[in-house]
Amino acid sequence: MPDAAPKNPENESNLNGLRKAAILLLSMDAETSAKVVKLLPRRSVEEVTREIATIDLVNPDVSSVVITEFYNLALARRFVEQGGILYASQLLHKSLDKEDAERILKQIEQQVNQQPFAFLQKTDSENLLTFIQEEHPQTIALVLAHIPSGKASEILVGLPPSKQIEVTSRIATMEQTNPEVVKEVEEGLARRLSGVVSQSLQKVGGVESVAEMLNLADRSTEKNILEALEIEDPDLVEQIRRLMFVFEDVILVNDKGIQAVLREIDNDELSLSLKTASEDLKEKIFRNMSERAVELVKEDMEYMGPVRITDVEAAQQRIVDVVRRLEDAGEIIIAGRGGEKEIIV
Repeated sequence: MPDAAPKNPENESNLNGLRKAAILLLSMDAETSAKVVKLLPRRSVEEVTREIATIDLVNPDVSSVVITEFYNLALARRFVEQGGILYASQLLHKSLDKEDAERILKQIEQQVNQQPFAFLQKTDSENLLTFIQEEHPQTIALVLAHIPSGKASEILVGLPPSKQIEVTSRIATMEQTNPEVVKEVEEGLARRLSGVVSQSLQKVGGVESVAEMLNLADRSTEKNILEALEIEDPDLVEQIRRLMFVFEDVILVNDKGIQAVLREIDNDELSLSLKTASEDLKEKIFRNMSERAVELVKEDMEYMGPVRITDVEAAQQRIVDVVRRLEDAGEIIIAGRGGEKEIIV
C-alpha cells in the first residue's frame, strides 16, 4: 500500500504571508529560528506556530522561492535606508527582472509608508534641522522619536543647547502616543513637504531612545545635556547613563584605559564579571594583564562553580561605573564617543 500523501503540500500559488513566514522559519536551523521567534509579538508567535503545525512537507523549490523573496525584501529595505525608494528602485531593477523588482518595491513602499514621519526620513539631516528647529519642543521630540537614531542624533546636536535639554527630557518621558496626535502633527509638517498618515499605536521615545541618540552624539553635547538634566532629575540621568554604556562596551576602551580600570578592581570581582563576557572582551582584558594575573583570573573562573546571574551583573555594573568615572575625569578614551578629538600630541 503506497504511503499516504503528506497533508498540505506546498506550492507557490497557495502561499500567503503567514504561510511564507512559517516556511522561512522551517528553512532555518532551530537555533536561528528560535532567535527570530523571540523578536516577534506574542500574537504573531501564536499564529505562526499554529501555521507551522499544519505543515508536513515543504517542496524544496517553494522553500527556495520564499527564502529568495525574504532576501530580496531585506536587500530592498537596506537600499531604501541608504538612499530612498528611488535609489532602491534603480538597484533592484539592475539585479532582478522587472516583474520581481516591481513586486518587491510595492511591498517595501507599503511598509515605509506605514511608518510615522516616513517622508522626513528621506530628507537629509541639514535640511531636516532647518525644517523643524523652530517647532515646539514636543513636536521635535515626537519627530526624533520616530526617525532612525543616527539622523535623530544629528538633529539633536544641531539644536540650541536650551532646546536640546527640553527635547531630550520630553523624549525620555514619552511612552505611547495616540495615533490621532501623530496624525495631526504629521499632517501639519507634511503641508510644507509631503506626507503620510500613521494609523498604528506605537511605543516611541523613552529612556532607550535618548541613550541611543546620545551614544551617537559628540561628547560635549552629551555632557551638556546630561548635566542639565541631572539638576532636575538625577534618577532619569542614571537610567540613561546605564543604557548608554554596558559591560560589553568595555571592549571599546583603549588599552591604556583598560589598564587604568584594572588597577581599580580586584581579581575576584573581575573573575565574576567575566563569567558571561564574550571571548573578544576577555581577550582584550587579558591582553592588558600580566601572564601571572591572567592565570590567576582563569583559575578563579574555572573553580568558581555556578554563580547567580544577578551577582555577575552586579560585578559588571561596578566595573562599568569605574569606566564611566574615569571617562568623565578624562583618564580613559572610549572609541566612538568623541574622546579621540580631544587628544593633544
